[in-house]
Order: sequence, then C-alpha cells, then structure tokens
Amino acid sequence: MADTTTQAIPTWRNRIDGAWLFSVSLVVLVALFDRGQLIPTLSFAAKALAGTAPFILFAVFAVAYLKATGAENLLARAFEGNPARMIVMAALLGGLSPFCSCEVIPFIAALLAVGAPLGAVMAFWLASPLMDPAMFAITTGAISPEFALAKTVAAVGLGMFGGFGTLLLANTPVFANPLRDKPQVGGCCGVKQPFSARPVWTFWQDPVRIATFKSTALENGVFLLKWLTLAYVVEALMVNYIPANLIANVLGGNGLGTVILGAVVGMPAYLNGYAAAPLVAELLDQGMSNGAAMSFMIAGGVSSIPAAIAVWALVKPRVFAAYLGFALSGSVLAGMVWQITG
Repeated sequence: MADTTTQAIPTWRNRIDGAWLFSVSLVVLVALFDRGQLIPTLSFAAKALAGTAPFILFAVFAVAYLKATGAENLLARAFEGNPARMIVMAALLGGLSPFCSCEVIPFIAALLAVGAPLGAVMAFWLASPLMDPAMFAITTGAISPEFALAKTVAAVGLGMFGGFGTLLLANTPVFANPLRDKPQVGGCCGVKQPFSARPVWTFWQDPVRIATFKSTALENGVFLLKWLTLAYVVEALMVNYIPANLIANVLGGNGLGTVILGAVVGMPAYLNGYAAAPLVAELLDQGMSNGAAMSFMIAGGVSSIPAAIAVWALVKPRVFAAYLGFALSGSVLAGMVWQITG
C-alpha cells in the first residue's frame, strides 16, 4: 500500500504543468477572497489573449516552418572565418534563431571541444535567449513594434558586447581553460550531430518534415498559450491590486538608478520573454520608465533558468560569472540607450 502511494505521487505531479497550476491557483484565490473581481479578472485575461491571438498564430507557424525546414543548420556558418566576423555573425544569428536550449547545448559543446573561439560562443549565448520570431511577434502585440525592434537590436548588441569583451580578455585567468572537465554534450532533443544538414525550404514534400511542422506548431501553441494565460491573469491582478503610483515611484523617472534597478530586479524575477512582455506592458502603463523596462527584459532573459543552465552546464563558474556580468552591464547600457531614444 505504501509503495503504491509513493509511486502515485510523482506521477500525479508530473502530469500537472506548473504554469497552468499557477494560473488556476491565482483564479481560485481571487474567487475565495475577492469574488467580485473573479469575472473582471477572467474577462481581462480572455480579451488580452484574443487581442494577442494573431501574433500567437504568426509566431507558432513561423517557428514551425523554420523548424520543419531545418533552418537551424544555418547556425554553424556563424562559427566559420576570423574571430571578429564570427562574433558578429554569432550575435546576429543568436538574436534571430528560434531554437531550444536542448539543441544549442550539444552544438556549443561540440564547438568548444574543437576549439571554437569563446568570444563567438559568448556572443551567441548572450543574444540567443533574448529574441526569436515568436518572441518578436508577442512583444510587438503586447508592447509595441518599436520596443520589439529595439529589443532585437539590444540582443544583437549585447551579443557583440560580450563577444568582443571576451575576445579582448581571452588571455586573462577568467577565460583560461573555460570548459568544465566533463561538459554535458547531450540534450533533451537527442541531437547527436546538431546543425550538420542543409535546410530544405519545401518541407511539405517530406512526410517526416510535415510531422515536425505539426508537432512543433502544437508544442509552441500550447507553450505560448499557457505562459500568456498566466501573464494576463497576473496582469489583471496587477491592475486591480497594485497602485500605479507605487510603480511610478519605484521604477519611474529618467535616472540611471531606475535602469539599474530594472536590471537587478529582472535577473532573479524573470519568468520568460513571452510571459514578461504583457507584464512589462502593464508596468509601462503604470509608470515604469522605458529604460527600466528594457533593462528588465534584457537582464532577465539572459539570466532565465533555461538560458543560464545552457551556459552553466558547459563552462567553469568564473566564465559563467563573466556571462552574468556581461548581461547585467549590457542590459543597463541598453536600458540607458532606450531611455534616451525610445
């Protein structure tokens, strides 16, 4: 009897997604403690989802197409040529690629193992979690096209900032022998030789690629739906329960302090770029400064758990600390630039 119970508990927990559970829990708490706000909260979230639906659909089908065609194989070209060119190309492709960490980890591990410059790898690592086609679409819908474009430029800029910084400091103790003794080359996608084939743009002629398109579209659709549902439920609660002047007093204004605070708060508090976009939109409406919003999203994206794990799994702690240092300082710089120009 005890054995059955012990085995049932993990199975039950594994079947429940944390994002859905959190969303439902918040709604239940509202129903229990402030029933009058239940319908407004649900209505707010539903309307927000409906308004974002065109961007969600575009993101889902764009990523599915790129995945089905094998467009991720173009990433390998970023790491060919002289180091400066590699850093620029790695930052550009990292800031635009829509592919998951489980593919990036074995790819980067293989490159590091054969001696690819750490500067190019750092550029890719910093830019990769910050922007992709899906995130661009969601950020455009939730905040604005201008903010989405500025974040894309910031992602590429941060990649080059960290890449060239690493290149300049390559001979210092921080970056000497950067790899762990046994870097984790495996990945959850089971990719043994990642990014080694040519893209096939007419994927609909191949049944396997059609299946990839369908599965990727479904997975990304569910992923975006669950995180945006959580984001819009939290946004509804923010509207109802957080005074706008509180946000304006803490994260408002045009000073450097608010930009730094946005970065410092963003690093530990970030969920992911998809959920963060509508929340930042609401914070902007409540008085958060443009610069703080940008630094929050840049610093938080680089330090989010999936992005950080991809780095931590492969390099020594001092290189990981440099990664976070580039993220924090680069996010503050991006925030200040957006504060002035945005």
